[in-house]
Amino acid sequence: MTTTEESTATTVAYATEPTPRLDWAALAPDVFKAMVRLDAAAGRGLEPALRELVKIRASQINHCAFCLDMHTKDALAAGESVERIVQLSAWEESRHFYTERELAALELTDAVTV
Repeated sequence: MTTTEESTATTVAYATEPTPRLDWAALAPDVFKAMVRLDAAAGRGLEPALRELVKIRASQINHCAFCLDMHTKDALAAGESVERIVQLSAWEESRHFYTERELAALELTDAVTV
């Protein structure tokens, strides 16, 4: 067996998945409905790509892998570029990738998400 074949045959053991997230709709339906209303109100007036950038940034701050995956896919579907999504975690040092309006939205997201 060649070195390439050996490395291909090696199985990588990944870490186990964490326990599933809470089902807020079932466990606390009033809280869930309020969160949905807040999300809808916060998104009014934002174009879909910017709305997803904001959600990705909040997910980065909250360390939510599930949300990062979901909102990154949604941002790409809304026409956002991979480059701007990748730079999002360092937006303060990557200001040249974003408009003033987007920077304001990201700054607000950082301020209210923690």
